[in-house]
Amino acid sequence: MKKRTILISLLSVFITLFFCGSKTVSAAEKTYDIGTDVTFAPFEFQNDDNEYEGIDIDILNAIAEDQGFNINLRPLGFDSSVQGVQSNQLDGMIAGMSITEERKKSFDFSDPYYDSGIQMAVAQGNDEIKSYKDLEGKTVGAKVGTESADFLEDNKDKYNFDVKNYDDASGLYGAVDNNTVEAIFDDFPVLGYAIKQGEKLSLVGEPEAGNPYGFAVKKGQNEELLEKFNAGLKKLKDSGEYDEIVDKYVDTEGNSEESGEMKNVEAKKDEYVIASDTAFAPFEFQNDENEYIGIDVDLMKRAAELQDFNITFNHIGFSGAVQAVEGNQADGMIAGMSITDEREESFDFSDSYFESGIQLAVQEGNDDDISSYEDLDGKTVGAKVGTESADFLDEHEDEYGYNVKLYDDADQLYEAVSVDAIDALMDDYPVIGYSVAQGQALETPIERESGGEYGFAVKKGENPELLEMFNEGLKEMQRTGEYDQIIANYIDDSGDSTASESSADESSLIGLIKNNYKVLLNGLWKTMALALISFALALIVGVIIGLFSVAPIKTLRTIASIYVDVIRGIPMMVLAFFIFFGLSDAIGITIPDFTAGVITLTLNASAYIAEIVRGGINAVPTGQMEASRSLGLTYNKTMQKIILPQAIKIMIPSFVNQFVISLKDTTIISVIGVVELLQTGKIIVARTMQSTYVYLIIAIMYLIVITALTKLAKVLEKKVK
Repeated sequence: MKKRTILISLLSVFITLFFCGSKTVSAAEKTYDIGTDVTFAPFEFQNDDNEYEGIDIDILNAIAEDQGFNINLRPLGFDSSVQGVQSNQLDGMIAGMSITEERKKSFDFSDPYYDSGIQMAVAQGNDEIKSYKDLEGKTVGAKVGTESADFLEDNKDKYNFDVKNYDDASGLYGAVDNNTVEAIFDDFPVLGYAIKQGEKLSLVGEPEAGNPYGFAVKKGQNEELLEKFNAGLKKLKDSGEYDEIVDKYVDTEGNSEESGEMKNVEAKKDEYVIASDTAFAPFEFQNDENEYIGIDVDLMKRAAELQDFNITFNHIGFSGAVQAVEGNQADGMIAGMSITDEREESFDFSDSYFESGIQLAVQEGNDDDISSYEDLDGKTVGAKVGTESADFLDEHEDEYGYNVKLYDDADQLYEAVSVDAIDALMDDYPVIGYSVAQGQALETPIERESGGEYGFAVKKGENPELLEMFNEGLKEMQRTGEYDQIIANYIDDSGDSTASESSADESSLIGLIKNNYKVLLNGLWKTMALALISFALALIVGVIIGLFSVAPIKTLRTIASIYVDVIRGIPMMVLAFFIFFGLSDAIGITIPDFTAGVITLTLNASAYIAEIVRGGINAVPTGQMEASRSLGLTYNKTMQKIILPQAIKIMIPSFVNQFVISLKDTTIISVIGVVELLQTGKIIVARTMQSTYVYLIIAIMYLIVITALTKLAKVLEKKVK
């Protein structure tokens, strides 16, 4: 009996221990949902394998492993993580979160795991700035809305420096690299990470004290999680593993290790299509040999050589390039494109490769004595539509009392100031410099305004390897000095653009013809090809639709009426954009620009030809149809033998006139990148700035062709009669 009692007691103890042990294991393996930021390097960011890493992530993972709990990382962004903790959807958050008195009202914080602060940095090799006193008379940069920006505002009068703010890190670091600013301020760990990634910066002085970072849970909750974090953090620091994690991401010495080696990124396509502008000198334009050159072109080609990937340029114009990337017809675009918050919603940008600026220009001699913005009172100032210059002028119009006049193209803008249609113009300073170098009689009486950063762009979330290859190539060019050489080829040390050497004098009408007649004839040939092919197809479609419109069957008449109304109701430029970009994206196949142009012209002309056919048939007396039918002929035989032969005689002059109209309409097709005669002229003007002579030549060429067609129409009309 005693033995039985002892066995039962032992069994009870064993069962109790088993279940208690199970509960202990279960508790130890509890999983916590932890929120974090999406990207705040070096604390949390995605690596090349799209895995999250960084100081915060590595510390949290190490503590979880040491303390025996699991984590479910939720990279929701800083604000969403805060809301997630407060609404009990998250157990805690770690996101470079500063411990402040205000936040302590809503959160319980761990022991500080990182003592942040702001730090000054200068370009590597800058020995002039060793303290804040050395900043006198200099320009210092920071990011908008940061502790660094506040610090600079508080101390700019004390140390007598100027402050320039930037929206993002790329603009800030690019500014010190391009000597736009002499020094920058940023969070100490962020600067350290930038140096670790190869930025040519040196830290100056000691960091200014800042608020430490802490792991946070909701006030009064998850105390056990906070205790585990603190215990694990203490062990990490005691073992030295904490320092290893921080050193992995932050260069605390302030000197990057330059191995002289560029990171090679693997291309994922055999060839990348790069869209660009057609005429935006000195960034992209055709030289006198009709080859595209410029800062953008040279940088892109050299990056492709350095990273060993293949590219094909599609010079389609700025707007066309934007739509080509958005419609997946191009993998990226480089076209003097400013990096803006609005554009970053649709595009991913490279590191900045050029810091632009806008400037006012007036005619050489300046009879109006314009030497300041105040002197523009009552005058007219021009700019190109949709540019930083246009925005600047619009913003200050009331302040300085001038009138603003906008132009679509650079040649119109510069021609306007030369003929006194406007008193001054504003444009990107390299473009003005290039115009002056090409012989434009301009001068710039006012210092230029700071502008945006130019970047290479890809569609949001796509082609990340292409962006990385460009960035690596750009860094290598900057490291070796090749970047400066490319810029110097087009812009001299004073900021003015240099003129390209030409094999002929293009300042005269004869010189322009001599140096460009081949490309002009090629443009004319493409114009004629567009007109002939599209008109031949339009005749077929238009005649069919025209016959439908007079058919005895109501359904056919309805189809014809809808077709004509729809096609004639859509502006041809809109139709061209829809076919080239919208239709290509819808069917998943890129329609070549020439083919899209032919389709557009065909559809447009066919609608008008259909009306010509309908009118020609209706012009034949109706009695002939009735007489023919009374003799027993069918409708089709009557149309074929009696009505159409007479109607064709009536239609021929109208057909020739429609062909002339189609020939003129080819100029509209240039909007999708087809380099026909007019677009060829615009490209030549962009290089030579000789708009009067170039457009005179083009006008004469059109006049000769159209006059010949008109004479042909009269001959045909006589023969038919």
